[in-house]
Amino acid sequence: MNLYLRLIWLLLTARRRPPCSLLGPCVTRLRVWPNDLDLYRHVNNGRYFTLLDLARTDLMLRSGLAQRVKAAGWFPVVTLASMRFRRALTLFQPFDIHTEVIGWDDKSAFLAQRFVANGETAASAVIRVRFLRRSGGSVPSAELLALAGHTTPSPPLPDWVVRWADAQQD
Repeated sequence: MNLYLRLIWLLLTARRRPPCSLLGPCVTRLRVWPNDLDLYRHVNNGRYFTLLDLARTDLMLRSGLAQRVKAAGWFPVVTLASMRFRRALTLFQPFDIHTEVIGWDDKSAFLAQRFVANGETAASAVIRVRFLRRSGGSVPSAELLALAGHTTPSPPLPDWVVRWADAQQD
């Protein structure tokens, strides 16, 4: 239930918070709640990924992409994710999730997301996202970017991101 409340909060407050560029950075402020914790009283490692979903939704809302994607009948899915944990987040601790697009290829966008608490990175993730059509099939990156009104080419993806994504091909 807590995540639905957070999602409703994001939806209701998106217009009152500063807009974000489509590529970010977008900073989403959250707090650790009791149902985020595991038996060891720190944020459960699986919860981090769900919180990242909220931050990506925040980026789409505040950049104006969410309404366009919904109108087109598309939705995002995570196709690949990697997380590095550095420091624990604990009960009632405030934290920010920094989200930015680091580039894209023909099919997918790649995002970097970081959990920042007390000025330090608590965890970081690289996420590959693809958009699908509710009617079936995937949306090419060029079509997504055209819908968003974004005309510049992708920044060069770091070599390690390309190797990471290539290593996961099956």
